[in-house]
Amino acid sequence: MGCGGSKQSSSSSGSGTSGSVSLEKKSAPNNVASRFVPIKDKFQSLEEVQTALRNAGLESSNLIIGVDYTKSNTWNGKRTFGGKCLHDITPGQMNPYQQAIAIIGETLSVFDDDNLIPAYGFGDSRTNDKSVFKFTNDRPSFGFAEVLNHYNEITPLISLAGPTSFAPIIREAISIVREEKSYHILVIIADGEVTVVNETVKAIVEASKYPLSIVCIGVGDGPWDLMEEFDDKIPERAYDNFQFVDSAKIFNNPKSENKVVEFAVAALQEIPEQFQAIKALGLLNQ
Repeated sequence: MGCGGSKQSSSSSGSGTSGSVSLEKKSAPNNVASRFVPIKDKFQSLEEVQTALRNAGLESSNLIIGVDYTKSNTWNGKRTFGGKCLHDITPGQMNPYQQAIAIIGETLSVFDDDNLIPAYGFGDSRTNDKSVFKFTNDRPSFGFAEVLNHYNEITPLISLAGPTSFAPIIREAISIVREEKSYHILVIIADGEVTVVNETVKAIVEASKYPLSIVCIGVGDGPWDLMEEFDDKIPERAYDNFQFVDSAKIFNNPKSENKVVEFAVAALQEIPEQFQAIKALGLLNQ
């Protein structure tokens, strides 16, 4: 249970839909490709982001959390987490997932209307790359403190597995957005080793038909090349709906003066333009 398991080759797929895809060269229908423009990071301070959010008309939203429980978490802390499993729970020391959940609560919870946070896990031995599981079966977590408490309770009992796909959590978020008919931000916390690439790309493209922003928080050593491609190189999307944040780069940087603010700026960089695109495409209240 928990962080058991041995290292496997990162090239091992375990799925017919996995493997590397050159997203930059992949062609898109002319009517889609002609309007897709990657959103570039341009804000330097939290005040600039907040002003842009206000100017875009975004007063509030709802958050959804997805946590990666795939086996690659066992070895992807070699450089950034002292060689320990990224889900290792030790009293007095926060692991990268605990740190990310806590900092998301501190920086992004202001954008959540009701403080009810649907939280899910994916990639464990029960869900693999096919589905997700809820942190709580009866109701969403109330606030990020409760999300963190539930994470601490269930994580030691979970068997890490795979393969790694973001498709199930993205499609779960789409279902929530369709039901509630309101703008949501899906925050995926993951170690970056996506192996089921094609289905993940399809889900990201599908999500661009809805008022849903996706923020991926990368924890551990990476590699992050694929996350960067998800961010900027899927031209089939109606708008650039995916933002990637390398949390270790921020939190392990000794020159960083205010890691909390830097994290918030990185996570929210693309939200103002994403929300403007969502409004322009008429995706709200559909």
